Formats: sequence, C-alpha cells, structure tokens
Amino acid sequence: MSNKNVKWFIPAYKWLMTAAIIGVGMTRFGRDLEHQLPELAYKAIDEALRDAGVDRREIGYVAFGNVGGWSSEFFPLPIVCEYAGLNPRGGLRVEAACASGSAALAVACAMVESGYTDLALAVGAERMNELPTPQVVELLGRGGNFFWEFESFGLTFPAYYALLATAYMSRYGATEEDLAKIAVKNHYYGSMNPKAQFQKRITIEDVMGSRYIAWPLKLYDCSPITDGAAAAVVASERIASKLTDTPIWVKAQGMATGTANLTMRRSLVSLESVVEAAKEAYERAGVENPIKEFDLALIHDCFTIAEIIAYEDLGIAERGKGYLLAREEQTYIGGLIPVNTDGGLKSKGHPIGASGLGMVYEAVRQLRQEVDRGRQAPINRGQVLIHNVGGTGHFAYVTILSLEKP
Repeated sequence: MSNKNVKWFIPAYKWLMTAAIIGVGMTRFGRDLEHQLPELAYKAIDEALRDAGVDRREIGYVAFGNVGGWSSEFFPLPIVCEYAGLNPRGGLRVEAACASGSAALAVACAMVESGYTDLALAVGAERMNELPTPQVVELLGRGGNFFWEFESFGLTFPAYYALLATAYMSRYGATEEDLAKIAVKNHYYGSMNPKAQFQKRITIEDVMGSRYIAWPLKLYDCSPITDGAAAAVVASERIASKLTDTPIWVKAQGMATGTANLTMRRSLVSLESVVEAAKEAYERAGVENPIKEFDLALIHDCFTIAEIIAYEDLGIAERGKGYLLAREEQTYIGGLIPVNTDGGLKSKGHPIGASGLGMVYEAVRQLRQEVDRGRQAPINRGQVLIHNVGGTGHFAYVTILSLEKP
C-alpha cells in the first residue's frame, strides 16, 4: 500500500451512525404459556410497525435476537418471518447471550447504514418457560466456560454473580442492604410499568428476608425467568425524518467481548468488556461526562450487583463508590441520574434475547415523553444510555440514543 492511500482510512471511532428508530413494540414480559415464540414475536413486530406507520412490505431486512435452547424451534427466524408476513426478506438470527437484542439492533443499523435497505427490523424474542426452571438454570450456566466452570465446578449464573458480589463487598465494604436497595428501586418503577413481569413494590425487609440463591445473592437480588418479545423499526437517514417528527437517532454503539473463563479476568469487581464498549460508544458520540450528558440510563441488572458494578464501569460513579449511589438513592428520578425507570430486568423481566430491545423500547418512549407519570424522567439533554451485557461480560453493548441527529 502506498503512503498516499493511508489518509483515506478513517479511525472507526470517528464513524458516526446515521440510523434512526422510528417505531417500537413490546409484549408484556412474564410467564406466558399461551403464546408460542412466533406469536410473541409477532405481537412486538405488529406494535412496532404500527408505531412507525409503515407496512411490513417495506421492511427490507430482519435481525432476530434469540438464544433458544429451551425453545422447540431450532431455526426460529424463518417461522417468525412466516408468521409475521415478512417473507421473503433478508434476515439473520443473532446470538450474543443476554445482549442478543442489542446485537440485533446493531445488525439492523448496519444494514440500513450500508445502503442495503432503508428500513430494517430488529426483533428479540424468547420463550424460556418451555422448559422447567432447573433445566433453564442449567442452560444458562453453560454460558460460561463449560468444561472448566460448569462441568467441573457446577457454576450457575447466580453463582457467577455471587463471586462478583463477594469480591466487590470484600474490597469496597458494600453490604447486602446496599444490594437490596437496587431491588427496591427497580421494583418501585416496575410497579408503574404495565408491561413489567412484577408490578409489586417491595421493601428492604422483603429482600433481606428472601431465601439465599447463592450467597450473598437472595431471591430478590435475581432477575426472573421470562417470556417476551420486543422490536424496533430502524430507518435510514434519508427517510427517517420523512416518516416521523420524532426519529430517535442511534448516535453510537460500542461493543466488546470478554473471556469465557472467569479465571482469565484481571478483575472480579469490573467487567472489562463493558469498560471497552463504553469507551468506544463515548468516543463515537463525543460524551465526556455521562452524568451530565444523559437524561437516564437503562442498565443490565440481571443481578443487583451487576447494576452497582455497571455504575462504575460506565463512569457514572468512581471506582469503588457505585454502591453509595444505591445507598444514597441517587439513581431515582430527581437524583444524580435516573436508572431503570422501567423496572430493569429485575422487575420488568429478562427474556434473554429480547432484553436489549426491551431497553430500547423504554429509551425511545422516554425520549418521546410517552411514559406514564411517576416514571417519566425529565428530558433535558435528549440522550439515553443503554447498557446490555451477555453472560458475565462475555458480550457487552453500550448504546446511545438521541433526539439530536449525529
């Protein structure tokens, strides 16, 4: 390669995304034994298309976030597209563990930005309750290093995050009551979310009195097994503003992976993949101070300790002080920065492949100020931060949605 050509190569972080979300849909999350996987997906797709005001025939590509394993459908995308009237279309099933929904959004945005299509659909759906709870727990436990961690030591996901919790508590002095504060906050907002799995407020005493799953994590520290679906219609820069007065721009996405084996991690009190994904997203969006530049954050709280560690990995709190945000209740509306105004995975539910797009659903409606009173955050900066983790940091996606075009 001659030197004269080098100048044409632009650093990746300077590439600005030019896709916008123009419609979102979501089912109520929970235990759904009535609807099969294609039906769940269809309900979210139909709502998203109606919200966007576009016909399904205009969709040029479908990215489907789905983990499966518990599902009777081994190749779910074709049957979802068939059921939703989306054939023939280009499409892809996307799997990034619990971050599959955000990965599906990334694929949909890439298809739009590449010029392949002006309209793409990102969908996430999961029907986890097709299997009994012990089998679901086993399948989730296989998400780490199977032979070293699961097969040899029998680690399940509560046990993985219990290791993180004990390391964090030992190093920084956080308590079980600090973890409980996360659960109480998220159930508080979930109680006002008509699409949340759990719509009941809880107290510190409720959390502390619940049974241990993997010390120090108790029942109320853990997200539930959930069925549900969510979807987003992604439009190109060329047509987004023609289709809606309030396009929500995907200003940046940062992505990173982490080691499968926890023993290969440099720290158990931070997820390096999240740090790297956040750094990438912030550089692309020009974010210097996340506390001052986001109206709210939607954080992957599969377990209460995960939300606390995320505060630090995302730069919302100093290292070792994330638990103080919980203790001082600074992540409620009116505090330093509202977090998980939809109830989070803890209360809203966690249908693995749909969770990331469930966050997108909340972020879009918050930015459009369509959320019910009581959990509508003040929209002053016009930006929302979304943090979606797969496994214990095996995948990390940090997405920034904005009212302002990049």
